[in-house]
Amino acid sequence: MSRRSAAAGESRSGVRVVVVDDHRLFRAGVRAELGDRVSVLGEAGTVEEAVALILDSEPDVVLLDVHMPDGGGTEVISRVAPALPGVRFLALSVSDAASDVIGVIRAGARGYVTKTISGEELAEAIGRVAEGDAVFSPRLAGFVLDAFAQEPAGSESDELDQLTPREREVLRHIARGYMYKEIALRLGISVKTVEAHVSAVLRKLQLSSRHELSRWAVQRRLVSLDGP
Repeated sequence: MSRRSAAAGESRSGVRVVVVDDHRLFRAGVRAELGDRVSVLGEAGTVEEAVALILDSEPDVVLLDVHMPDGGGTEVISRVAPALPGVRFLALSVSDAASDVIGVIRAGARGYVTKTISGEELAEAIGRVAEGDAVFSPRLAGFVLDAFAQEPAGSESDELDQLTPREREVLRHIARGYMYKEIALRLGISVKTVEAHVSAVLRKLQLSSRHELSRWAVQRRLVSLDGP
């Protein structure tokens, strides 16, 4: 699908979505359930198809199956995220196994919901993920919290070392309350690039929203590092 097609989809409705699942009938069912609540740019049934489609159409959210014959959701994320850090991933799976949930979240997904979810709930979850929130079906969030709680916490300097110089700049502007458009003007970059940097920072720091990001930066007094 071309970027022109993606732009046309964006004009019809809000969040632009790609559906990835190896069962064609299930993909059709998802599209029918979502209706016109989101703009589905396309669908893919294999890792290779998914990677090509996502790189071409640059959706806001990828609705991603965890298990597929040629690699699954984590493989898709690992091949797409470095090239398109602004794309967000929401896992949709029949599995509610802790290992599956933790694995795909570690890979970079922003949420995990099971296939018992309704169309309305799924559309809401997609919208929240597109805005930067983390979304989980009931009880699945506990798996993630337990997993990360068992990990030794790194120092603040270690956390900052994960960020590029540009990501640190964007982080400080977010902490000061600047909107994406204002940050783009101040740094001489596009709004989409700002969104990509924010998404990358959220993922690296394991935060869920720009509000948490602001609080994280203020608590560490990062807002005073390069002036007002």
